[in-house]
Amino acid sequence: MGYSGGVSRLKAYIRPFKRKAEEPVVRFETLPGKQIQVDFTTIRRGRQPLKAFVATLGFSRASFVRFSEREDSEGWLTGLREAFAYFGGVPEQALFDNAGTIITERDAFGEGQHRWHPRLAALADEFGFIPKVCRPYRAQTKGKVERFNGYLKGSFITPLAATLKSAGLTLDVVTANAHIGQWLDEVAHQRIHGTTGVQPAVRLAQEQQVLLPLPTQSLRPQPAQGLRLGRVLPYESLQHPLSVYEQLLEVRA
Repeated sequence: MGYSGGVSRLKAYIRPFKRKAEEPVVRFETLPGKQIQVDFTTIRRGRQPLKAFVATLGFSRASFVRFSEREDSEGWLTGLREAFAYFGGVPEQALFDNAGTIITERDAFGEGQHRWHPRLAALADEFGFIPKVCRPYRAQTKGKVERFNGYLKGSFITPLAATLKSAGLTLDVVTANAHIGQWLDEVAHQRIHGTTGVQPAVRLAQEQQVLLPLPTQSLRPQPAQGLRLGRVLPYESLQHPLSVYEQLLEVRA
């Protein structure tokens, strides 16, 4: 025996069961010097954790990376200071996720008026940038830095870890920091960016013209002194398929 009711009643009945369409991700571009997107990404968990503080300028897509074992307030603040020194200036805004080391209470003083972690608020006052956070459950609003995280792991972490493992060594914080600066300058910032179609180094030179000045005379941070292994990472051959490096990682497994 079939359904004898009206169509409108049937639609009203099934409406609560229909899956809501996901909000489309809208790509947006920022003006030079407007925004930096900041994130922590996990490289390795366990007894020897490896994490990376990553900061990506919205216009140029130039990035700064600093490795550490922990994601804490000190890691965020040190990373920001070193990133601003590396870029030679400060953007107008810094966009974060909703980590407790960044924001302690959303909308504490009204909509969009958040209570920031005291140390972050002090750093923002010192450098003159405005902190911003993503909407909850909308981390894709800082998609520029999220996409760089994937590129970092595939183009830097995997080749370096494989090369070290073939020599009986393990990638650690000191060694990663010792190599990241050269990789950023020679590889990441020299590639043709898939979205902008321009090398990040070229757009960075434009963006630096409008960055806010550093509050004090700052020097570009020097990479940490890692193991003296010579030119461990063959930068000129980073375009090999990832399967090549994955095979190296399996050699000593």
